Amino acid sequence: MHSEWCEVMTKEIQALEDNLTWDFSDLPLGKTVLGGKWMFKIKYHADGTVEQYKARLVILGNNQVEGKDYNETFAPVARMVTVHYILTITVSKRWGLH
Repeated sequence: MHSEWCEVMTKEIQALEDNLTWDFSDLPLGKTVLGGKWMFKIKYHADGTVEQYKARLVILGNNQVEGKDYNETFAPVARMVTVHYILTITVSKRWGLH
């Protein structure tokens, strides 16, 4: 493996550790470990020379089984109109916002 790829992989692992992305723990009984793989990409300048090597560690969540590995998924999404409306009320009432 080229030293460039080893370097960007090391940086990716370090960034994940610095951001406290994961925590080592014992696997609960009846649960399976999700696999992962490295995704590699080379970014180029307009003249075709290498700008940057990129590596990302991704989890293969597509191997999960509903009801066994997870029960439900939820991603809260707010429409921008709703956010503007709430901000307008907050400002007009002179409320604090955190």
